[in-house]
Amino acid sequence: MTKIAYIGVGSNLGNKINNCLEAVVRIDEISGCRVTAQSDFYRTQPVGVKGQDWYVNGVIVLSADISARDLLKGLLAIEVDMGRERKKKWDSRIIDLDILLFGEEVISEKGLQVPHPLMHLRRFVLAPMVSLAPDLVHPVLKKSMAELLVDSPEKEQSVVPMGGA
Repeated sequence: MTKIAYIGVGSNLGNKINNCLEAVVRIDEISGCRVTAQSDFYRTQPVGVKGQDWYVNGVIVLSADISARDLLKGLLAIEVDMGRERKKKWDSRIIDLDILLFGEEVISEKGLQVPHPLMHLRRFVLAPMVSLAPDLVHPVLKKSMAELLVDSPEKEQSVVPMGGA
């Protein structure tokens, strides 16, 4: 059964916009997935760390005929293929791909948490989500993306629209 998935796309190393655009193309090539919409990109302040370059972040919408686990495998393979190295949590990264929502599924497995457990606290996720689906309701918190953005902390979470992708 086809699911609508929302994927967070981000980069803060190298040519950030090109990294994000390349990842979107590669995601569209995952068997059983089709990108159906893409937010604009945003320049975003790193959250939880100091001394890193700002990110470029956006969100894409997928039509997925595969499981969330298989989607995660595909996203992780793209990250590795594009040169992402996982050294420490919240380290700078050439590409970061996260499943934010997978239909209305709530999944809690080793290595796979859906909805993304921090998405409601991250303006760099919520701003592009609101641009795509302001009335979409978080399946656990039962609030719309627009409500979550209003409720999210602004301190040290600057999000600056960059215009069309």
